[in-house]
Amino acid sequence: MTAIVGISAFYHDSAAAVVVDGRIVAAAQEERFTRIKHDADFPQQALDYCLREAGLEPADVDYVVFYEKPLLKFDRLLETYLAFAPGGFSSFASAMPGWLRQKLFLKSEIRRGFRGEFRKRPAFVEHHQSHAASAFFPSPFEEAAILTVDGVGEWSTATIGVGQGNRLSLTQELRFPHSPGLFYTAFTTFCGFRANSGEYKLMGLAPYGEPRYVELIREKLIDLKSDGSFRLNQDYFQYCTGLTMTSPAFAKLFGGPARNPETPITQREMDLAASIQVVTEDILLKMAAHVRESTGLSRLCLAGGVALNCVANGHILRSGLFEEMWIQPAAGDAGGALGAAHFAWYQLLGNERHVQSPDSQQASSLGPRCDETAIRAMLDSMGARYQFIEDEDTLCDRVADLIADEKVVGWVQGRMEFGPRALGNRSILGDARSPAMQSVMNLKIKFRESFRPFAPVVLRDRVHEYFETPPGLDSPYMLLVAPVVESRRVTSEVDGRSGLDRVNSVRSEIPAVTHIDNSARIQTVDSERHGRYERLLKAFAAKTGCPVLINTSFNVRGEPIVCRPEEAYRCFLATNIDVLVLERFVLLKSEQPELPPEAVDQYLRQFKLD
Repeated sequence: MTAIVGISAFYHDSAAAVVVDGRIVAAAQEERFTRIKHDADFPQQALDYCLREAGLEPADVDYVVFYEKPLLKFDRLLETYLAFAPGGFSSFASAMPGWLRQKLFLKSEIRRGFRGEFRKRPAFVEHHQSHAASAFFPSPFEEAAILTVDGVGEWSTATIGVGQGNRLSLTQELRFPHSPGLFYTAFTTFCGFRANSGEYKLMGLAPYGEPRYVELIREKLIDLKSDGSFRLNQDYFQYCTGLTMTSPAFAKLFGGPARNPETPITQREMDLAASIQVVTEDILLKMAAHVRESTGLSRLCLAGGVALNCVANGHILRSGLFEEMWIQPAAGDAGGALGAAHFAWYQLLGNERHVQSPDSQQASSLGPRCDETAIRAMLDSMGARYQFIEDEDTLCDRVADLIADEKVVGWVQGRMEFGPRALGNRSILGDARSPAMQSVMNLKIKFRESFRPFAPVVLRDRVHEYFETPPGLDSPYMLLVAPVVESRRVTSEVDGRSGLDRVNSVRSEIPAVTHIDNSARIQTVDSERHGRYERLLKAFAAKTGCPVLINTSFNVRGEPIVCRPEEAYRCFLATNIDVLVLERFVLLKSEQPELPPEAVDQYLRQFKLD
């Protein structure tokens, strides 16, 4: 037996993963345990969990692999400072304490994390090699083109390559400071959202605007080539030299200073969001076309933070450039831990790879599970009222009835998902047919912006009945956007309204998951991977004729997705979730002891602002 631990840490969304003889045994993000969103510290609790799940002691581990090469990254930091000196001093000075305390001494950090019991030399893999490995090796393809796109690793910001069997090779790169991820993040922060977490919001805001700034962006900010490579005009950006993403020239170009967080969103922000989304889609489509032409391969694997732009992914799929695509569900830095472990097993150790169908990612259900004995003890200690439903069909039938009655259900089942999406294990579920459900869930449960859309979960064999996709489209990881089919749309009277005033207009038979542009971010489920989740959806479809539910992550704004039953129960009591299902325990809000108002306020105050 060969046990390999992959680690990502110290930059964004730290994680750990364990691969044993090539099989993914466990993977988890540190934030789920510490409850600090995007926790970047050494993933101690995630590592401890992964070792427990694998039945390993630290001394049992054969290899530890870090997801990038810190000295190369430090080289980029120094070279950037020297290139822009003295202008880059504030950025350089801000970064130095972290490097001098942790990042240059990773071997010591890793040994500490293993409590001194791992005494071998850790290995280091380049950042985009980790991304590429996370995309190709779990995929169902024997051979595929690879595209990785993010902010920046050591120097690379995007790479192109090929995976064949147990090997991958990256052959072309785009280099810092010309970065698709940093380009998109610059607009994210200028529109008043937080870097490295608000990009989802910008993508969701885009359909409310008009892409009126596209030509200005192309004229002033970016020199985009036909192969998707580009150069950014650094006069408009400060991420090389300062502590902000954009310069005063950027603000002047777009008519005034950046929006302050939590202030009203104006038409300018909507139009900027629409514009940068159009330009980003153009970049990725050009890159994808170049990948197809240069590799000659008809299958594509995607990873890197920009691969979470599911609108752009949908455009690539519908372009017909590739017959099939596979996107790593933990496409950002967290997935680098898994990629690093895979890279070591296949590329460095030369082990044979056996391709699995539909993939070897195991529905990304790679985190801890909730034990029913522990759940019962927790509920009893809290004085909770619950019903335990032993028979699974009866359980799914009961919950389907509650959802059809427009009850909002917190759903905790099986192993926690790895990656940023809730995929039916730590989810909040609702009736997609309800016109009121989007605003209810956004404002009264999630406590987030009203414009943000919810994703539909749909039975895979019926996806084409509701969305413009091929029959049987496989989208288990919620990484593709597709339009709602014409026959399901309805004409909505918006009375001349524009912008965010259109949020609650009814646009289809499933209005709660239909975005303003008639699109939806699709998750498909099937019996092979999704068990009780799929059976619940079938029960709902049998009762209502509709095979679609709302699926959103089980958390409030600014909070990591819940991990343990205690967190799910607290979130249930402190919000307007009507029903909590913890494995086979069903709790109705109306039967529970109320939390004191001060306890609710204290809980929500932790997370209200992200």
